[in-house]
Amino acid sequence: MPNQEVTGVVLAGGMSRRMGGTDKGWIELEGKPLIRHAIDLISSQVAECFINANRSLEAYQSLGLPVLMDLEPGFQGPLMGMATGLEHAKTPWVAFIPCDSPRLPVDTIDRLYAGAIAADAQIAVAHDGKRMQPVVALLHRELLDDLKQSLADGERKIDRWFARHTFAEVDFSDCIDAFANVNRKDDLDALVAMPRLLGFSAWSGTGKTTLLKKLIPALRHEGVRLAVIKHAHHQFDVDHPGKDSYELRKSGAQQMLIASANRWALMVDKETPEEPVLADLVGKLDLAKLDLVLVEGFKREAIPKIELHRPSLGKPLIFPDDPNVIAIATDQTDTLDTQLPILPLGDVDSILAFVLNYVSAR
Repeated sequence: MPNQEVTGVVLAGGMSRRMGGTDKGWIELEGKPLIRHAIDLISSQVAECFINANRSLEAYQSLGLPVLMDLEPGFQGPLMGMATGLEHAKTPWVAFIPCDSPRLPVDTIDRLYAGAIAADAQIAVAHDGKRMQPVVALLHRELLDDLKQSLADGERKIDRWFARHTFAEVDFSDCIDAFANVNRKDDLDALVAMPRLLGFSAWSGTGKTTLLKKLIPALRHEGVRLAVIKHAHHQFDVDHPGKDSYELRKSGAQQMLIASANRWALMVDKETPEEPVLADLVGKLDLAKLDLVLVEGFKREAIPKIELHRPSLGKPLIFPDDPNVIAIATDQTDTLDTQLPILPLGDVDSILAFVLNYVSAR
C-alpha cells in the first residue's frame, strides 16, 4: 500500500556532464528509459509522485506526472531539487531518488521511512555499508525554510547540510548493486553485464551443498559462467600446516597471495572479527566474466533465494518471513500452501530449468 505520509520525487534535473550532456532520464536500459525505471520503483510506495527536471520538459510531462523545475535556474544541483520537492509536496515527508540508479530495491522508500521513524529523525539517508548515498533520502517538510536559507547562503553540498540536522543512516548494505548509477556509457554497459545473484536458503541438514554439487556442473554444461560464495560459521583454512603459503601467513603476513599457472588465491586475516558483508565479497569477483553468482548462506541478505525445505526435519518454512524467496525446493511438493513455484528437491533437471529461466530473465 502507498504510504500516504510520503510524496516521492525523482531527481532528473542535472546537466549530465559526464554523459556528454545527454539527458540521462531518457537513456534506455532493458527496454525502457531510466526515468521509467525510477517512476516504477517509487510510485507504488508514495501518495504522489513528482519529477524534478530542468529540460526535456515536454517529454517528462508525457509520462503523466507533475514536472517541477528547480526553484532557482542554473542547474544548481540536487540540493536545489530537494528544496523544490519540499516546496510543492503536501505530505509531511518527501522521498528523493535519482533517475540514474535503476537497481534500487523495491522497498527503498519503506525502509527510509521506517528508519526515520525509529530514530525520531527529520532525515533518513541510505548507506551502502561503505558510504552514505545522499540523493536517496527522506526529508521532513519542516526542513524547507532551513534548506531555502542554506541555499540562499550558497550551500550546495547535501551531506554538509544533512550534518546540521538529526539524520538517520539506513542500512542498505544487503542490496548488492542498488546504488550503481549511470554516469557514463561504460556504467550502462556494466549494469547490463552484471551477473544475477541467487541464494540458497535452508536449515542445516537440508542438503544445500549436496544440491549445489549436482546443480553446478549442470549449469556449466548449459554454458552458464558462475561463481559461488559460501558463508562459513567457523574458522577455516584453504591451506594446511606445512605448506609454504600457510607457514608464511602464520608467521605474520596479513595478506597472502599464492598463484600458479592454473589458479590463484588470496587469504586475508581480519584484524577484528566481524561478519562478512555480501556486497563486499561480490565486489571481489571478476563480474565481467560471470552470468550467475550462487550464494550459500547469508540468509538475511535481501537477494533472490530458493528455499530448500524438508518437512521431516521439523523446521519451519523460511519464506513467510523472507519476501526474497522466489521458489521452494522440497521433497514433499503436495504439502505447501503458497503461490511460489514449488520444485521437487530431488529433481535437479526441474531446478536447473528454473535457474536457467531466472538467469535469462531481465
